[in-house]
Amino acid sequence: MITRIYIEQAIKQHPRVQQICQRFPEARQIECERYGEVFNPKAQNFRIQKQQPALILARKHKGYALPAPAGYGIGAQQNYYFSHMLNCLYDCRYCFLQGMYQSANYVLFVNYEDYMDDIRAISAQHAAQPVHFFSGYDCDSLALEPVTGFVDYFLPQFEKLDNAWLELRSKSTQIRRLLQYSPWPRCIVAFSLSPEDVADKLEHKAPPLQKRLEAMVKLQQQGWRLGLRFDPLIYQEHYKDTYRQLFEQVFSRIDVASLHSVSLGVFRLPEKYYKKIYKLYPEEKLFASPLQHAAGMVSYRDDLEQEMMAQCSRMLLDYIPEDIFFPCTV
Repeated sequence: MITRIYIEQAIKQHPRVQQICQRFPEARQIECERYGEVFNPKAQNFRIQKQQPALILARKHKGYALPAPAGYGIGAQQNYYFSHMLNCLYDCRYCFLQGMYQSANYVLFVNYEDYMDDIRAISAQHAAQPVHFFSGYDCDSLALEPVTGFVDYFLPQFEKLDNAWLELRSKSTQIRRLLQYSPWPRCIVAFSLSPEDVADKLEHKAPPLQKRLEAMVKLQQQGWRLGLRFDPLIYQEHYKDTYRQLFEQVFSRIDVASLHSVSLGVFRLPEKYYKKIYKLYPEEKLFASPLQHAAGMVSYRDDLEQEMMAQCSRMLLDYIPEDIFFPCTV
């Protein structure tokens, strides 16, 4: 439940701001000049704030759609990401956001139209080839959909662009708005999935695996294209059995014909993010794993990482064709 809403003064009368404030009539409204005044100060405790985050309504002024990091893609040469929000409703221990940001509060940028202007320009620049746009990089695409109206605005706009593909990355079961639209073939609804015991330990506040699968089945039945994101792989002593069981659960319910892509990647964090997260959760067993520090990153030992990727790749390829498989090796 949102109990505090910070609002940039310049957008106080914006229609989306008004709609959101009406949704939370009991929330305390606090004006600020720029969202960074609330979001960026260093003297904040992410762990405490995460217990009851505030919502910050702001305008983004630049950098609407940005080139995706190297190795982040599902088949296209042109890959971009855009974030209508900063921070996530869920509290996954492995998430890089808690190392990136000072604050656990949610920032929602309400100027969707400026995002679409940038997306149209990028699509026109690469008119002769497909361009993939990934949402859900700095947030969960669907988790706050009833508040943000993200799908309602962006899906119809993307449909007008002949070469633009949209990935909605999520752990959420908030698919009600999607089910009210006809499936659009260049929209991929991609779910991040982990074994049940891993999710129970590390993916706090997120819907359990079975609930995510139920949401995927509903989308599948209506004809939406799905993505499976097994990322990050988490090491445990019996990880092979754990992931074998996960893949059995998933493919017993998900029709391979409905899949656009399947990706796989291991746990890794920039070292400066890792150090910050470790200070927040020094008792977390995830950080007692066989990790190494190298080239500014923290990840599993090279031999273990390669073994996990090889073993899980082989298991996945028992279910899916290789041309829709995108293992992350960066």
